[in-house]
Amino acid sequence: MAGDGVNWQGLLKWSLSHADGTASARNLSDEDRRWFMEAMREHSVDVIQRMKEITEVMKTPPDVLESQGVSTADIEGMLDELQEHVESIDMANDLHSIGGLSPLLGYLKNSHPSIRAKAEDVVMTIVQNNPKGQQLVMETSGLEPLLSNFSSDPDVTVRTKALGAISSLIRNNKAGVMAFKLANGYAALKDALISDDPKFQRKALNLIHYLLQDKSDCSTISELGFPKLMVHLASGDDSGVREAALAGLLELARDQSAGGASSLDKEKLQQVLRDRINGIGSMDADELGAAREERQLVDALWNACYSEPSALRENGLLVLPGEENHGQPPDVAGKLFEPPLRAWAAHNSLRSQTQNQSAEKDEKPPLLLGPGSSSSGRNL
Repeated sequence: MAGDGVNWQGLLKWSLSHADGTASARNLSDEDRRWFMEAMREHSVDVIQRMKEITEVMKTPPDVLESQGVSTADIEGMLDELQEHVESIDMANDLHSIGGLSPLLGYLKNSHPSIRAKAEDVVMTIVQNNPKGQQLVMETSGLEPLLSNFSSDPDVTVRTKALGAISSLIRNNKAGVMAFKLANGYAALKDALISDDPKFQRKALNLIHYLLQDKSDCSTISELGFPKLMVHLASGDDSGVREAALAGLLELARDQSAGGASSLDKEKLQQVLRDRINGIGSMDADELGAAREERQLVDALWNACYSEPSALRENGLLVLPGEENHGQPPDVAGKLFEPPLRAWAAHNSLRSQTQNQSAEKDEKPPLLLGPGSSSSGRNL
């Protein structure tokens, strides 16, 4: 083995020669075993140790970081790495145990918007499908800075990512939902709907859709004027915004309480739906395929409001040849609360057993401080 690194080409050839089935099994020589173990050890990373090192950086005062040459880009790269580690639910919960959660939450108040946004990504990953992670973030007062960023940050990317983290934090979390309501979260959601950023609008609509599943919230949402805004957004140019708005309106239409279906302007909504049916009717085959969820939502909403099938069904545009008819409109919001990586982790217990040893990246890791650095609790 070369002294300046592992001969990966040699390691690959060695591995193939012992695993390609062309040779009979044999015991490894002591020399082969030592060479292989040394190669793997030098190019593996101890995730917990690495998270501890990242924690020390997050605890270090900004002037010390600056004197060590640590840049904003370094911190962003470090947070990207931390996010990869906490994709494992075990690692996400261990971050609190090693003292890293509190300084991470401190980064939500960082002076650099890019660092605030990165920190929000990490928090969102920690709490996704992770009740213990939700509890730890709530107990460490993580909701407050997220709400502040969501409602008043000058950077729309920070506001959008804060909303994403809040959505994951309060999902299936009664205490989180209650805290969101008490903090006037609905007012911030309304502000998001009247913004001109489609991604921000989509995330707000998806959270509204989730909250509407608790029928007691329908009256509050109606009193605050959300239905009118949602009808307007259902006629917009962004397909994702339209679908999310239609899903929320469908939830209202199916609720027969005073704050549900009765709060909808049926005449205005009918005109919007007719326009969407006409728009769908003018689509080509590829566009129709991409608009499958919108087609289902338009038909379901028309049926819920006017007790009859929509023209999409009559014209053969609801279920196209080759499509399955599931009978239910899509859950537009639900799938966005469970990103693929964490969803996979939630259903694969073996991941937590193998996460502790992951391959080291080719790029150089962010600059970390030596043992003599300060470990104050302040953040960059």
